[in-house]
Amino acid sequence: MAEQGEIPDHVNQIRTRVVLESDIVKNTAATNFPNTYPDIDDSWRHEDFCQKFKVKVYRLTDMEMEFDLIGIDASIANAFRRILIAEVPTMAIEHVFVFNNTSIIADEVLAHRLGLIPIYADPGKFDIKRPGDNATDANTLVFQLKISCEQKPDARPDETDPNRKFINANVYSGDLLWIPQGDQADRFKDENAIRPVVEDVLLAKLRPGQVIDLESTASYRLLPEITIKQEIVGDLADRFAACFAPGVVEVKKEKGVKRASIVNPRRDTVSREVLRHKEFQDIVQLSRVRDHFIFNVESIGILPPEKLFMHSVEILVEKCVLLREALERKIEDSMQE
Repeated sequence: MAEQGEIPDHVNQIRTRVVLESDIVKNTAATNFPNTYPDIDDSWRHEDFCQKFKVKVYRLTDMEMEFDLIGIDASIANAFRRILIAEVPTMAIEHVFVFNNTSIIADEVLAHRLGLIPIYADPGKFDIKRPGDNATDANTLVFQLKISCEQKPDARPDETDPNRKFINANVYSGDLLWIPQGDQADRFKDENAIRPVVEDVLLAKLRPGQVIDLESTASYRLLPEITIKQEIVGDLADRFAACFAPGVVEVKKEKGVKRASIVNPRRDTVSREVLRHKEFQDIVQLSRVRDHFIFNVESIGILPPEKLFMHSVEILVEKCVLLREALERKIEDSMQE
């Protein structure tokens, strides 16, 4: 069997790079499975995976995290992406009971807007409320929105600013009042108190005489690679740098000659602008590393971004265990037949 270093360059490029040309993208399908290439063993081994797999965190704040997953298949990276989007649990308003709504916003539209408000509550501290389950303090949060608009007694007759002319002219997410149930007041207090993450989300506009009275319940990309095939010097260096996002290419003057070099391919948006210029078409190649994925996880403030990703890993593990158990049962049933 051939070692990695013995693989011809053109074959290795097909196996490891997605190549971008001016009018086509090549090598989009993965080929790293057994018997694809003679004398190359691409069988999956746990030891090889552990040796190649890496996680590099480049930026971490309270709201965002940028990190790279290196050495995994696109299907796994895509699974994390889809789980983060749709399956990491959050507490969100699900049912809205409208007792009175005389605003111009229809009940169903107002309920939809309420459902989009991020609620500061750790879903891990609540049980999942399944169909048919009764609402309890262990699986449900209750919010109340009771607000009416009135004329300000001291407002000038010619005042045109609604905020100066009326009381409660605008209804914001911060007007939602959390009504603790059971022992929730003791479990969630001080900085852990249940509340909307953002308090200035506009929900509705009211005018004198209009009222809202309701109650709601809440329950549970690839790394770019830019290869310069020959030196780019002189005026071409500046023109080359202008084809990329700021920070991708650096132009230095050495011994009186300008030279272009790639310093941070992560910033490249892969616009392929450089391939529109004939002078660069034969001296630069754009590609993406097949097993190197850049993740940007943005939190809305309920959970830190690193915790969101760990939740996605746990969910994927649960799915794998469930699939394995189903396959084992299927094999057992087939053997008994």
